[in-house]
Amino acid sequence: MSNTENRRLSEEELQELVAASDSGARKPKGAVGLFIATVALAWSIFQVLLASPVAPYILPGDLINNSRQIHLAFAIFLAAMAYPLFKFSPRDRIPLYDWALGIAGAFLALYGYFFYDKIVQNGGLADTSDAYFALAGLILLFIASYRVLGPIMVLLAVVFLAYVFFGASDVVPDQIRWAGASLRKAMSHMWITSEGVFGIALGVSTKFVFLFVLFGALLDKAGAGNYFIKMAFGALGHLRGGPAKAAVVGSAATGLISGSSIANVVTTGTFTIPLMKRVGFSAEKAGSVEVASSVNGQIMPPVMGAAAFLMVEYVGISYVEVITHAFLPAIISYIALVYIVHLEAVKNNMPTIGNKVVNLFNTILGMFGFFAGFALLCYATQYPVGWIVSMFPEGSGLILSVLLGAVYIALVYLAAQAPDLEPDDPNAEVVELPDVAKIYKSGLYYLLPIIVLVYFLMIERKSPGLSAFWATFLLFGILLTQKTLKAFFRGQSDAIGRLKDGVVDLVEGMIDGARNMIGIGLATATAGIIVGTVSLTGIGQVMADFVEFLSGGNLILMLIFVAILSLILGMGLPTTANYIVVSSLMVAVVVELGAQSGLVVPLIAVHLFVFYFGIMADVTPPVGLASFAAAAVSGGDAIRTGFTAFFYSLRTVALPFVFIFNTDLLLIDVTWMQGIIVFIVATIGILVFTAATMNWFLTRNQIWETVALLLIAFALFRPGFFMDRIQPPFENIPPAAFAEALGEARPGSQLRTVISGPDFDTLEVKDVTVPVTVPDAEGADARLEALGFIIVPEDDVQRLDEPMFGTELGEALSGFDFYADEPVQIASVKASADQWPKELIFIPALLLLGLIAWLQSRRATPVLEGATA
Repeated sequence: MSNTENRRLSEEELQELVAASDSGARKPKGAVGLFIATVALAWSIFQVLLASPVAPYILPGDLINNSRQIHLAFAIFLAAMAYPLFKFSPRDRIPLYDWALGIAGAFLALYGYFFYDKIVQNGGLADTSDAYFALAGLILLFIASYRVLGPIMVLLAVVFLAYVFFGASDVVPDQIRWAGASLRKAMSHMWITSEGVFGIALGVSTKFVFLFVLFGALLDKAGAGNYFIKMAFGALGHLRGGPAKAAVVGSAATGLISGSSIANVVTTGTFTIPLMKRVGFSAEKAGSVEVASSVNGQIMPPVMGAAAFLMVEYVGISYVEVITHAFLPAIISYIALVYIVHLEAVKNNMPTIGNKVVNLFNTILGMFGFFAGFALLCYATQYPVGWIVSMFPEGSGLILSVLLGAVYIALVYLAAQAPDLEPDDPNAEVVELPDVAKIYKSGLYYLLPIIVLVYFLMIERKSPGLSAFWATFLLFGILLTQKTLKAFFRGQSDAIGRLKDGVVDLVEGMIDGARNMIGIGLATATAGIIVGTVSLTGIGQVMADFVEFLSGGNLILMLIFVAILSLILGMGLPTTANYIVVSSLMVAVVVELGAQSGLVVPLIAVHLFVFYFGIMADVTPPVGLASFAAAAVSGGDAIRTGFTAFFYSLRTVALPFVFIFNTDLLLIDVTWMQGIIVFIVATIGILVFTAATMNWFLTRNQIWETVALLLIAFALFRPGFFMDRIQPPFENIPPAAFAEALGEARPGSQLRTVISGPDFDTLEVKDVTVPVTVPDAEGADARLEALGFIIVPEDDVQRLDEPMFGTELGEALSGFDFYADEPVQIASVKASADQWPKELIFIPALLLLGLIAWLQSRRATPVLEGATA
């Protein structure tokens, strides 16, 4: 990248940069190119059929049962075709060795499919010949991953695989030594069963991720990406720092349909970065704004860089719950980024683009109204749909399809009344901002697939795969017909001929979707080796002990250590692979050490924690691929762009620490009214935090004001921290009175018990905090039995016998040795105490904020007049 750090790349070079990262730099011509395109198209068709409701009637059962193997076979073969193995490898043709590697890799990926009967006869285990074929399959998987993902992912997988084989060696430290595995056992685990390469991660890639990536590719091919960018510029481009604000909103919208931060940077940055530079942003700052907003697209539901679907499997909650928990942090993070841009513009007194005079409040209100109206439309759809289903239970599907088609045709008719949207030239002498009132109707029909997707996900509660199928199926129709219908409504003579253009767009979109999936398919497969190693060797417990040793048992230090590890791993891994690896190694560690520290951390909060830090690797030098892409667009220095983007992303770094300790931010166990209050307060909190880190609120901060703003932000995000010091949240109950307190407690309330006893592996005494929700049963004995507690009083000790296997308590206490000399006992019990509402802390925090605003307004009146533009 050193040769391009200070030179803007051409449009063709930028597209090659995206292709090299996301879809492969090699595009041979002629028959070979047509063959590769056909294979990619076949992959998309297979995945669409697999997700369709008619899959059991169209596809043979053995294809459905072995869909993971087929998925990986396509990915390995296309990797050999699309990604050169060496820097000197040809880009316009495919060498013979790549043909051999691609075909052999696809065959070995399908080994379990071809030799299914033989493997079943062996009890699902590999014999000697199977083991060698599996080893060859792993090697070819590593080669494919090296092509697409780079060396770090392969090196990490090889290290874990070496630990499987040589974990018993004397060179391995005693703390992590294990018995080791034979070649047959290891290969059975990694390649033959569903514990390794063909595990949960590859299954999620097969079932869910492909359809969403394809959905995004088709929506972009239809023209939605350009429409979103135009709308964002029309709404925000005239404000001070408007191009940067539009870049943030445009990238957020693009992030809804794109799982790639690099593609997002180039797609929106090609237009936004030159305009940002024109109004006064330096090349590095312009690139940094685009990087920060594009990378944040991966934390924005519904796709979240494929992590949302993995969380469904790993956490064991529904997809709707995952995106509900992820929604608020993502939204306020984008709000903060818009505010960062605004402060940069105000600090530097940047000019506006165009001569349009508007009211800032009206602009914000209008944007909020649009998003609120769109959300309301998605929600309200259920009522007419429900009425039609109740009136016509047999033919409701056909009626709804006809009505949806009628709405689509009407919206296309509306779009045909305006000219098609063409990408603007950001380097033109005079930049005319789009007029939202004129262009909004030209792309309203792009919202229909998104409404269908949201409806099936949130209202019907269908699976993500089926929801994406119906939304993608609608996109098929849009791509095929939009140009023909527009030509017809405009009275053009080539209306029928435009149908061919629609077919070409559809085929190209499906090919693009398949090529975009190569990296994700290989990343989830290769990461499966790390997951398989954890399940085979039990190294997860060793990691917990190691992290506890490094952090000294301090929860904050432990979280910082996990964050740094996530960041380091992410520098060499794509987001999806990084999330799989770090969550496999670290999530259980955070939960266990949190319990030992007295903090009950919900599993989803920990998964989001490691995911947030994983995506920051796309920003941070020395790897920071998104930063390099932005520098290639802006002509700025890549390293400085990366560090500036990291500074702009500080709110993304701070938020995970906040929601670990305050799960209200993830909307866990909150009512609608509480959720609204949390959103308002969290928004104020993130804006205050941004003002502190940018050293500018209404004017430049004094040192004490920055400190005070940080304190206010902390109080708004963690009011419980201060309230707990005013009034303790729990009252202590003697362990001997646990049964009595449990019998008297209100059903649904919670007792916090600290269980002490010898660790199952080390026999060292440890403490674990176990929250006990009081069951709805009569009497202490019935409640103890319902919970699984078996208490054996011995003198002053409330000794516990081992709970029943499979119960919730049994899982929570599985790390204890109940048969050691030292007893497992109830060390302490805490019951929730009457406490004032923690929200009272907001009052002094907001009063202090008002004081700072008043003091700064007295110093900043001239600046405020310019800031409203």
